[in-house]
Amino acid sequence: MDIDDLLAEVSAEAVPRETRDLQELTRCWVAERVAPELLTWPEELMERVLERIRRQIELVEDQTGDMDPKANFKLIVIQTELERFKFLVRSFLRARIKKIDLFPLHTLALHTASTDPGSTTTAAPLLSSSEYQYLTQHQALLFQHYASSFLSQFPASLQRLDDTTGGISMVDRPDEDKAVFCRALRGVGEIRVEGTERVFEMKRGDVWVVRWSAIREWVRTGDVELI
Repeated sequence: MDIDDLLAEVSAEAVPRETRDLQELTRCWVAERVAPELLTWPEELMERVLERIRRQIELVEDQTGDMDPKANFKLIVIQTELERFKFLVRSFLRARIKKIDLFPLHTLALHTASTDPGSTTTAAPLLSSSEYQYLTQHQALLFQHYASSFLSQFPASLQRLDDTTGGISMVDRPDEDKAVFCRALRGVGEIRVEGTERVFEMKRGDVWVVRWSAIREWVRTGDVELI
């Protein structure tokens, strides 16, 4: 860690928690909309954000109807801040649900791997409990619909939605080689693009357009951010 990283950490601690949460939520929102695959659910951040939204809603409800001009102006500021947080949360969740709907079986497999006690690939579950419930119930309804419509007429060996017979997988997967814009928050050294001879060095502050598969792990560790 160099002097710039130390100074960045000191300056970050001086920023109020509310401001840091807003900045982190904005980064998560941008990353989720840009990344071709679902990113890990930011549990601690979302708990703080949702709790703050709940408290602000209660405050707005308590102060609604106050005839004091100063209180009314404060209420307008609180409502404006509240709507900003609510917009980011809604858009963030919509981006995640869209990916869950596009790649349900792939997402379910990754979530199962992330919750495996012996797994070392991720530090947290891929999905929140509500997202996991939505995914499993949605898949159950789809399978029941497909089964009643046409799958029941097929042999049992052809009724699976995750069949990989013949080396061809029926599980839809995101395009891991999609190009993304990213910025290095720390120096990460040399990065090799899999399947090519391309090797480049990513220094702090550098902005690159690169395959998602090449910088995916650095995004997960927080050393690189998507823009």
